[in-house]
Amino acid sequence: MYCILYLLYWVPFPALHELFSILCFRMSRINWLPHIANVDTLLWAVCGVGGGSLLVACFFFVWHKQKLRFFLCKKTSSTTEENIEALILLHGSLAPKRYKYSEVTKITSSLNNKLGEGGYGMVFKGRLDDGRLVAVKFLHDSKGDGEEFVNEVISIGRTSHINIVSLFGFCLEGSKRALIYEYMPNGSLDKYIYSENPKAILGWDKLYTIAIGIARGLEYLHHSCNTRIVHFDIKPQNILLDQNFHPKIADFGLAKLCRTKESMLSMTGARGTPGFIAPEVHSRTFGVVSTKSDVYSYGMMLLEMVGGRKNVKSMAQESSEKYFPHWIYDHFGQDDGLQACEVTRENKGIARKMSVIGLWCIQILPMHRPTIGKVLEMFERGSDELDMPPRQNFSQIL
Repeated sequence: MYCILYLLYWVPFPALHELFSILCFRMSRINWLPHIANVDTLLWAVCGVGGGSLLVACFFFVWHKQKLRFFLCKKTSSTTEENIEALILLHGSLAPKRYKYSEVTKITSSLNNKLGEGGYGMVFKGRLDDGRLVAVKFLHDSKGDGEEFVNEVISIGRTSHINIVSLFGFCLEGSKRALIYEYMPNGSLDKYIYSENPKAILGWDKLYTIAIGIARGLEYLHHSCNTRIVHFDIKPQNILLDQNFHPKIADFGLAKLCRTKESMLSMTGARGTPGFIAPEVHSRTFGVVSTKSDVYSYGMMLLEMVGGRKNVKSMAQESSEKYFPHWIYDHFGQDDGLQACEVTRENKGIARKMSVIGLWCIQILPMHRPTIGKVLEMFERGSDELDMPPRQNFSQIL
């Protein structure tokens, strides 16, 4: 009853205020309320009691709401963790091992030996308890929730090929995420092909073997693993070499785990590294993004392996030297051949085959490029059996 009187009094209509006075008078006559001569005194009393009760009620409501929110968040976090553990158990031995963050820092000797840093995070050298050397990549700006992350990690971990870097384990602890790969003692391909004398370090035969190994790894990702994987970032920095200089493709699948950064073209939403990105990734005018996009990147890398230089040379004095695919195409018709690329008579066949295959792979329209399976077939043929592709010019297509 007091609450009703309180609400009626504060309704901003004069008639209701008058009604409140009449009600008080009537109720005092039937002994519901003692007779009060001063209605304002009653009003203040009602307001005080009602206001105090309202404040207490608000306090308990806010406290209960905060407690409920904490309980729900804790319950949600617990449910997510249970789902993650269930996913790992479901895949059994096929799932990479999960490590705590404290274990990962111990593996890397508290992040003591840094191997490098790329678009997805920093990489440190480490050692597992069984003595195996590993490379631990600490991811920054990971996207997706924990379950999505684990699903992708399991997908990466299920890949198994001699030319694919193996994933041993991972870390997922709050926002801290890391991937533990097998260690490649000879580092990445770029430090060899961009050196002052690249052919003296690896030699043409070894370069040729590396080129075929990379193609086989790509063929596995495109057609032979459980789910078709398009790498989107094939480049010398993502080709690692083991103790015998066998090539292994790294960093596949990371585009799904991390936001675009550094090597990724966030301004256009395109994936990949400038100089290796297929035209259709930039614009659908050229076609649909597919496994042929990786073939384009592979072709650009193949030409860099032949030339021992980056395909786009901004500091070149002559414009004809700036874009290496054009330069190497023109030199096939000249007497000097590929002497500028340290090609001898003994190695001419290897250099020509790698160059012709590379030029076929970088055809502007995807329909004119070979599949990676076709590339492997081309490697099996003699260099004289391969026809030169037409020289490419973007202005002719647009």
